[in-house]
Amino acid sequence: MSGRFLTNSGPIGFILQLPPGTRVLCGLLISLSVFIQLFRFSLSEVDLKAVFRGRVDDSLAFPWLVIVPGSILWNPWTILTAGLCEVGLVELFFSILVLSLCGRYLERVYGLTEFVKFCLVTIGVSNFLCICVNIAEHYVLKDSGTYLYGMSYHGLMALQTGFLVAFTQLIPEHLVQLFGLIKIRVKNLPMLYVGLSNVMCILGHQSPFLLIQMGWLVSWYYLRFIKWNEAGEFRGDRSETFAFATWFPTFVQPVVRRATDLGFGLAVKLRLLKPWSASDIESGGYMPVPGGARAEAERRRAMALKALDQRLASNKSTPAPHSTTSPEPTGVTTQTSPITKTISSTNASHTSTSGIPASQQINASSPTDASLSEGSKEKA
Repeated sequence: MSGRFLTNSGPIGFILQLPPGTRVLCGLLISLSVFIQLFRFSLSEVDLKAVFRGRVDDSLAFPWLVIVPGSILWNPWTILTAGLCEVGLVELFFSILVLSLCGRYLERVYGLTEFVKFCLVTIGVSNFLCICVNIAEHYVLKDSGTYLYGMSYHGLMALQTGFLVAFTQLIPEHLVQLFGLIKIRVKNLPMLYVGLSNVMCILGHQSPFLLIQMGWLVSWYYLRFIKWNEAGEFRGDRSETFAFATWFPTFVQPVVRRATDLGFGLAVKLRLLKPWSASDIESGGYMPVPGGARAEAERRRAMALKALDQRLASNKSTPAPHSTTSPEPTGVTTQTSPITKTISSTNASHTSTSGIPASQQINASSPTDASLSEGSKEKA
């Protein structure tokens, strides 16, 4: 019974049924996290006091596995290993759940190579940016070394945010029910996660919540400008539904759009990005996203909803056509157009003759027809 649990329907069997890329990442996540847990239990009180200023975060004692900004030059591989290392059991369970479920879907959409590349870029670049932020804070604030040796970055938070951004690109209008109470669209989940990160950073918990913000920016940039489409024809996603301004509330979007346009123009001048062709701009820069009919339908639905909103807004600004009023016997005034009057009079005349037999309808004629027939007889 236990063997069947482990091989078929248990957690090991579930992991073995995952796509290869997701399966390897889950295996690395479990291995590195268990490895650091074993070393944590082996630490003595003397070892804990040896950690920078005796801080509670004992992961600082493992700069060769997690990121300690001041030690990154001697342990550069931690830029990748730290993203696959959770120091808490609850965080480990949650990360395995997210990686297995999201990775199974995205790997089938992107393919093995693109999926692994997306994960490594999101983890590596996000960790590197966090290191740069800490180094800048150290020199600007002139602290005693807290930002260099008193903080550590680890965990899957950056990649979790990247998964949310990827789902926003593929199925933005899909509804998700949280805790059985709240229904929210997929496109709103990343900013909800980023908002949580902002609150925690303000409260003084920069590590590891800064990874959420970096994961959001890095994953969006990669999917927007760098990732090749399925056919390998161009890089990125140029549709308006995935523009950077769409992450913000509607009243802020015009300001954000101007700022991003200036930034894009500057990046093109510096040859950091390639300009988009006129054909891409005319077509809206939209190409089918890999992932089958469901993802395609969700994308088209999002674009159709946006186009419908713009059309309704333009219709509200145009004046209503001129119309005439005619009193009714009941005292109610109704509006009818000249075309409607003509159609109604024609229908009335047709109705009045519909009850006459065909022979009488042929003989019946208007006064004008009668005068014409008499005139023709006189000429004859």
